[in-house]
Amino acid sequence: MPRAIYAGSFDPVTNGHLDLIRRGSRLFERLRVLVAVNSRKEPFFSGEDRVAMIRAEVGVLPNVEVDQAEGLVVDYAKREGFDTLLRGVRTTTDFNAEFQMALTNRSLSPDIETVFVMPSLEWSYVSSSLIREVVASGGDVSKYVPGSVVEALAGRR
Repeated sequence: MPRAIYAGSFDPVTNGHLDLIRRGSRLFERLRVLVAVNSRKEPFFSGEDRVAMIRAEVGVLPNVEVDQAEGLVVDYAKREGFDTLLRGVRTTTDFNAEFQMALTNRSLSPDIETVFVMPSLEWSYVSSSLIREVVASGGDVSKYVPGSVVEALAGRR
C-alpha cells in the first residue's frame, strides 16, 4: 500500500480535516499530516501549535503521524520517501486550484501521485478561513472544530 502525505496549513484544524485524516488512515499504510508553514503569511497559530493540536486529535490512529515543513510538498515527499499526496476537494473552486497544483507537482516530481477525496457532506463547506472569520466576528465554531481548538481559539477573539 502506498504511503501518503496530507498537507495543509490547518490554521486551525477543522472537523473536516480530521474526517479526511481518519478516512486517509484507512486508505494508506501510513499517512503523514504535514503542517505547511509559509513564512509570508501570518497564521492564527504557530506551526508548533498546529502540530500539537492535530497530534492531540489523531493520537488514536496508529498509522498517522504529524510533522511540519516549509517549502514544496513534493520535495518533502521525495526526501521522506512518500509516493502519494492526499488532497480534499470540497467545491469546483477547490478542484480548479487542486488540479493545477497536482499537475504542477506531477511536472516537478512525476513519481508522486495525487489522490483527491471528497469531503463528508456534513463538512463540505467548512474551511479554516471560514473558522477564522467566524471567530473574528465573535461567533461560535464549536460544531466545526474539536473542543481543544475551540479553547485555543477563545484567546483569539
